[in-house]
This record gives sequence, C-alpha cells and structure tokens, in this order.
Amino acid sequence: MIQNVLILANGDLISGSSGFEKIFRPIGEFVEEVSLLYTLLKERAVDLILIPEIYPKINRGVVRRMRLRNPQADIWQIVWSDTDSAAYEIYDGTINIDDGPEQIAKKVQRILHQKSLLKKYNIIGRSEKMKVVAETIDRIAPTDISILIVGPSGSGKELVARAIHENSSRAGGRFVAINCGAIAEGVLESELFGHEKGAFTGSVASRVGMFIRANDGTILLDEIGETKLDMQVKLLRVLEDGYFYPVGGDKPVHSNARVIAATNRDLIEAIHSGDFREDLYFRLGVVKIVLPALYDRRQDILPLLCHFSALEKVKGFSDSALDLLLRYDWPGNVRELRNFLARMGALHPDSEISAIDVEQFISEQAFESRNLPVVTGHTHEEAGHELIYHALLQLGSEIKMLRDLITVNLQGRSEFETVNNTTDDTAVYSDKTMKDIERVMIETALRECGGNRKTAAKKLGIGERTLYRKIKEYNLN
Repeated sequence: MIQNVLILANGDLISGSSGFEKIFRPIGEFVEEVSLLYTLLKERAVDLILIPEIYPKINRGVVRRMRLRNPQADIWQIVWSDTDSAAYEIYDGTINIDDGPEQIAKKVQRILHQKSLLKKYNIIGRSEKMKVVAETIDRIAPTDISILIVGPSGSGKELVARAIHENSSRAGGRFVAINCGAIAEGVLESELFGHEKGAFTGSVASRVGMFIRANDGTILLDEIGETKLDMQVKLLRVLEDGYFYPVGGDKPVHSNARVIAATNRDLIEAIHSGDFREDLYFRLGVVKIVLPALYDRRQDILPLLCHFSALEKVKGFSDSALDLLLRYDWPGNVRELRNFLARMGALHPDSEISAIDVEQFISEQAFESRNLPVVTGHTHEEAGHELIYHALLQLGSEIKMLRDLITVNLQGRSEFETVNNTTDDTAVYSDKTMKDIERVMIETALRECGGNRKTAAKKLGIGERTLYRKIKEYNLN
C-alpha cells in the first residue's frame, strides 16, 4: 500500500463483486467517509486521491473543499467502462477499472512519479503542461546542452533555469543571470565578456565578465530576443567553442559556462523579419522548454494562490473572491498573482479577501493596461477596420468580465457548487450577440488575410495566441 494515496470507498464497494478491493488495496489506503478524508488531508501529505464515479454525493463543492485542504494533490476519478462517466472538468483524469490491476498500478506509479518531479524542482501546480516541464528538466539537467526557455513575462523562466542549474553537475558553480533587454548594447558586451583597462572612457581597471564568473557554472541570458545582430554573432562563437574577446582585448578567453537562454518573443518570427540569427536560434535551442501562460494552465491557479497566500500571510478568501481569482486571466502570470497576494497581505492582514477587493484589483489592472490600439493598416480604410475590430473585441471582453462579476455577486456561491442556469432572455441574447459579432469579425479578418493567422491577428489588434484560442472556441477552420 502506498501511504500518500487515498481511495474513497464505502463498504459496498470494498466488499462488492467488481474486484475493486483486489485492484486498489495494494495501491492506497481506503477511506470510507468524506469527513475522514478531509481530516486526513489536513494531517498528512497526500499526492493522489481516487474517487469512484459511483460514490454517492460527490459534486464540485466537495472536490473543491478537498483541493483547498491539499491544493497540490491530484484528484482522479475511477470509472467503469459500462457507465457514463461525467468528470465535469473537476478531476485531473480518469482511471478505468476495466484496464486491470497491472495497467492501473502502472498509471498510478506514473502519476506519483510526475508529482515527485514537481516537488523536486519546486514547481507549484498540478497541470499536465507543468508536469511535462518537470519531466524535461529531469532529463536535461544532468547534461551540458544549451537550453532555450520560452514563455510570457512572469511565467517563471528564471526559476526553471535555476532548477536546471541546481540539479546539474554544475550546482557547485555560480548561477549568473543577466537581462539582455535591459542593458544598452555597448554595456552588454562589457557585462558579458568583461573589458581591459583603458578599453573605453572610464575603464580604469580591467574587469571580468559574466561568462568568466559563470565558469563551470551556468549563465542565463534572459530576453535573448532583444539582442542586436552584432552581439548575436559574438554569442554564437561562445556557444560554438567557448571563446570570446573581452572589450579592448586582443587575446581570446575561454569559459566553460553552460548557457541557458530565455525569451518571451517569437524567435521564429524574429528570424523571418531579420532580427534574429537562425544559426544562433538552433545553437541555443538544442532543447526548448515552453512555459505556458497561467490562463493556459488554470489547474495551477488554486495551488499558486494557496502557496503564495501562506508566504504573504493572507488569511483567506471568500467563496466569491476565489471564484473571481480562478476566472481571471492573469495577463502578468505568476508574477502578477504573487504581487496581488503581497498587496492583499499588506492591506488586509487580519481579514479574508473579499470579492470587492478582487474586483478593485481587476479594474485597476484593466485600466493600467488599456492603451490606444496601434494601427498597422496601410490605407485609411484598413486602419479604420482595425480600430473597429479592436474596439469591439475590447468591448466584448469587458462585457464578459462585468457579467462574471455580477453573476458572482448575485449568486454568492461557488462555481464548483452551482452551474449558472441564468434564463434571463436579455442576458442570453446579449451574450449570443457579442459572440456572434466576435465570430463574424474573426471570420472576416481571416478571409481578408487569406487564412494567414498572424496577419489576421494584427488586423484585429489582438495577439496570435488570443486568436488561436478564439478559432478553437468557435471551431473555425
């Protein structure tokens, strides 16, 4: 029996003729009552909870309370092939009892292995995408290959780079990070490669650069996509043979630093536009790790909220506040989430966070990020179309957010416990109208751009990822 696996099973299941006990007794500990399961989740570390689909009175609210007691635990549903299984998107996956003891045991072991990797690399979350990230780190950390980490700002690229360094043979060496986009090109060369005395005005002494400081360790080149082509040539040589010239120097210097690069840019697009060298891209990206935006791994929002709430001494959240936080897209990703909790911990040290607090934060973020749309059309007609597209999409987004806020405040209940069965004709009509308008705009833009999604996204004034999500949402080809 595995101590960190709990299986919710009453007497009828355990003593039944389905072979349930024979299959699952070696896997984990049987717990007959939900109330006892709640207690155990408070008292011990649990990695996996298994819940049969036929166990009575299990709903969104029950599963949510389990998650709040142990946000990192996976919760999977046990299903029967001859039963209609409805997971309601509240479980992390399903285990089919007809797969038999051997396959079920293998599946459970894989789940637990993935959980152990998340813990090992200090990754907070339970989403499949972050499990893949953890498995990739585990495979490449012991090697010396160059790595490219791609992800939006605030998604944790430096934390992943540190995890790779700390679990490699170079852990005894230095981990050095530099933001290439925050330093002027001339200064960047000196910072990376060092300089000789008298190399430029004010250089009264020679100075070693970051590649030497990271010798036998790891250097992180953050925002690598912001470097100029001249600098890219010099970085390419370092990657090829480890040699470089300090500024003002005439003798090559060698560094044995492992190079990890990170960017929030689309480097393939930068290559096509002539802003990034293709050979450098392939040198850097021997292995590429993609960190998703937080809205693309929503299962991780609750574990992150609980983790950082403890660090920032936040007392807790009302149900309606938590619903809003789980629905919010977090454009600033994990960094924005932690900053929000730091703010709440400072402003409300003795009380739980309310829906009003969250609404105020979301409103402020929307106000601060609202900018006039940049017009890229070449003609007055194209420019006018862009402005209209952008304005309507923005309006649709704001109407949706407002409707969510009103729904939460009126219901005052958890989205896990209730399904919004609003029958108000006006609300349904307004939602349908906005979705119809948005769909038509996207279809029109794609048609006018000959199906080129990148061009269509620019015409609409939205990001490519947003357009991809909308195409999937509306099932557009």
